[in-house]
Parts: sequence; C-alpha cells; structure tokens
Amino acid sequence: MRECYICGSTYCLEQHHVFPASNRKNSEKYGLVVDLCHFCHNESPNGVHFNRENDLKLKREFQQRFEDDHPELSFIEIFGRNYL
Repeated sequence: MRECYICGSTYCLEQHHVFPASNRKNSEKYGLVVDLCHFCHNESPNGVHFNRENDLKLKREFQQRFEDDHPELSFIEIFGRNYL
C-alpha cells in the first residue's frame, strides 16, 4: 500500500522527485522518488517545497542511499552538488 514517506498518510498522495528540475530524470533513473501526501509535499509551512529543513532532510537521506547503492558512481558528478 502506498503511503506518505514522511507522515504515513494514504490520503492525497503525490509523487515527489527528491532532486527536481534538471535532476528530475536522474531522480527517476535511480529511484529517488517518493510518495508524499499533499500536505507534506506542497503546503506551507512543513511541505518540502516550502520547508528547507524538511527538503534537505530528504536530500541528505537519499544522497546517502544513492551512495550506498551505487558506490561505483559519483553522486556529485551526476547531481552536481553534495548535500551531506
């Protein structure tokens, strides 16, 4: 069952690319996409598109996951930034 990655809600789920914009395709390619409820995704004050702390928490967690899963690849070369 799908649920919000942050709060566990199953209501109004939306797909969130942890690394958006120019890295949207890389997020999809490497599985760095999560389900978030509308409130955790796109509502202030805590939604990741409004709350820098919550956004960075996801980015740090998923960068670490990427590096653990793909030790042969450079996160910084692919995504252009280090969040750790």
